[in-house]
Amino acid sequence: MDEAADLPPGGDRPDLGYRLGLPAWAFPGWRDRYFPARPSPLAGYARVFNAVEGNTTFYRVPDEKTVDGWRAAVDGTDFRFCFKLPKTVTHERRPAVADLDAFLFAIGPLRDFLGPLLVQFPARTGPDELSHVHAVLERVPRSLHVVLEVRHPRFFSEPELLRPTLETYGCARVMMDARPLFEGDRQHAEVLSALHEKPDVPVLWQERCDPLFVRLVLHPDRVSNTPYIEAWADRVAEDLAAGRDAWMMIHCPNNLHCPELALAFHAALRQRGNLGTLPELPPWPVPSAPQLGFDLGV
Repeated sequence: MDEAADLPPGGDRPDLGYRLGLPAWAFPGWRDRYFPARPSPLAGYARVFNAVEGNTTFYRVPDEKTVDGWRAAVDGTDFRFCFKLPKTVTHERRPAVADLDAFLFAIGPLRDFLGPLLVQFPARTGPDELSHVHAVLERVPRSLHVVLEVRHPRFFSEPELLRPTLETYGCARVMMDARPLFEGDRQHAEVLSALHEKPDVPVLWQERCDPLFVRLVLHPDRVSNTPYIEAWADRVAEDLAAGRDAWMMIHCPNNLHCPELALAFHAALRQRGNLGTLPELPPWPVPSAPQLGFDLGV
């Protein structure tokens, strides 16, 4: 018997009151561990989570057949894709306008399933290069929501430098938090190779954006993540209570750990009394999937 075929579709997933997702939907280590291969990895993923970072578009613009498959996998759900703009648009000295236009055209059939587009610029793009940022944002239709991630140090020491851009283009600033990696055990085998890829930047807790869009990079040593999970559960609860939308994307140097780390975050958020009773995440579509087998104090 195909156990996956007997599971409810993603449309039966309870309303969490916020968006929770991972950096991918088809990590090989998740297949038949958390999510079944049939009818597709995305369909299985969407039975549990209501959002995802679409990092695949950072490397290439998807073709029509691929996009049609994605749409079919989430049809009938309230799922949202947060696609990252192609790197040829954001990480080159001159934005590849043709690639941006091709990207926007390609994702058009997914309009009903689009969350904020993730516009990420590298650390070399500082206040003196804001014209580069503007050239990109100007080509994105206002009907599409955008969240902006910058990594240049001056945007953190002088956050006011970015606010006119955010206001002009109606976008929120991404809250990137990689502290669990840099403040935890840096000698961990899964962390060593990731340190040069992740930005060691401060978290601007005073910033209030709507939506709150968090990219939380947790440590493979799961117990050491507790204070960061607790702090972000407090912040998300605060923003939701204030009427702001919240998007929480859970990362880890080894994606294998992400599903259980996201489950741990949601468990912590459910304990915040100012939100009422939040539903549990649905069970993993693979019935034999491992449960939350570690004590995070949540």
